[in-house]
Amino acid sequence: MTSEHVRGRLSEVRRAFHRHPEPAWCEFRTTCRLVEELRGIGVDELHVGRDAIAEDERMAVPDADTLDRWYERAREAGVDPGVLERLVGGYTGAVAVLERGEGPTIGLRVDIDGLHIEEAAGESHAPAAEGFRSETDGTMHACGHDAHVTVGLGVLEAVKASEFAGTFKVFFQPAEEESGGGKAMAESEHMDDVDCLFAVHVGLGHPTGEVVAGIVEPLAMAHITATFHGEAAHAGNAPQEGRNTIQAASRAVGDLYGIPRHADGATRVNVGRIEGGSASNVVADETTVWGEVRGETTALMRYMQDAFTRRVEAAAAAHGCTVDVDVVSESPRADSDPDLAALVGDAARGRADVDTVHESAPFGASEDATFLMRHVQEAGGLATYAVVGTDHPGDHHTPTFDVDERTLDTGVGVLSDAVLAAAEDHR
Repeated sequence: MTSEHVRGRLSEVRRAFHRHPEPAWCEFRTTCRLVEELRGIGVDELHVGRDAIAEDERMAVPDADTLDRWYERAREAGVDPGVLERLVGGYTGAVAVLERGEGPTIGLRVDIDGLHIEEAAGESHAPAAEGFRSETDGTMHACGHDAHVTVGLGVLEAVKASEFAGTFKVFFQPAEEESGGGKAMAESEHMDDVDCLFAVHVGLGHPTGEVVAGIVEPLAMAHITATFHGEAAHAGNAPQEGRNTIQAASRAVGDLYGIPRHADGATRVNVGRIEGGSASNVVADETTVWGEVRGETTALMRYMQDAFTRRVEAAAAAHGCTVDVDVVSESPRADSDPDLAALVGDAARGRADVDTVHESAPFGASEDATFLMRHVQEAGGLATYAVVGTDHPGDHHTPTFDVDERTLDTGVGVLSDAVLAAAEDHR
């Protein structure tokens, strides 16, 4: 098979996923398409839906109406009903396994969900111009997860065709964008025997031709909601009878941005959304704040999380309100192991399509692959989070984001070679 044919096939697969993005825990059509591809490759074990995750560990699961709406959309698209039935309730994702005799267990984690962003439609946007723009209004693959899925499938196919000895598992993880799926997959039984784990992302500020062998310093993160409860009243006739949740929430927001930074490392706090009230002449009896905290370490994230809770509770009390604080999802810190990252670097340096290799680079953001990495590391194994650079016209999480499809072949080649090297090193 020629390299041109392989690149063309990878592009075809990536574009098929790009056309039909689905958000966290709603990846019904995506998972069904994954199963179709995996059956075509021919794996020894295929675990889907509830069988792929620790179902009690899911976070940031949408409400039943949202799940039902996306499920029905997938059903109407004509996906395999037998596979779809296994995903009822938002139990999406898959784990594919190759068994190749005695040897270590090597894992690769890729994420599969999209974002609630309306994709650009102009002729200057390649997916629109070339006919593979998102067909789902208000949702797109704006972070490269369509490329990640494709790379995962490509590596699986390459390893199957190689002299690999051992067990190879690919974890197609749901709900990364909400940090909701990493823990559920990490706590599944499929992770328990993994000796080495690779994870991958495209781009992240690195152009085509660059590879980062191992990301370090990801920020631990928690998504938090605070819902304030008060008492409605007529704002003109009897304002004293009300307990105003908008006042409480407004005070809380100002106080949150005043949380002292910590001497032990970087911390972050942000409020991204506030919703409450019904009319200008009504004292608002319910208001919700959506926020997040981050820390350079998991302990620093907990410091910010505790401070977040104290401040919203104090703001609620000051205005005679109550507040319910809910940690929607979170992810810890986990750094790449240099020894495993070195195998990625060696594989990258051997390729003509890679001109720059970084042994490590700081991440500066957050990722719930850290749950899987930490699970492996705490059991004595090794993990690394690699970046395959890609040129993209818009930044991640923007309507014009796209990937340079040449990097699909780069990602498959680098990671499959690194997987084979890891298996050889651990035999």
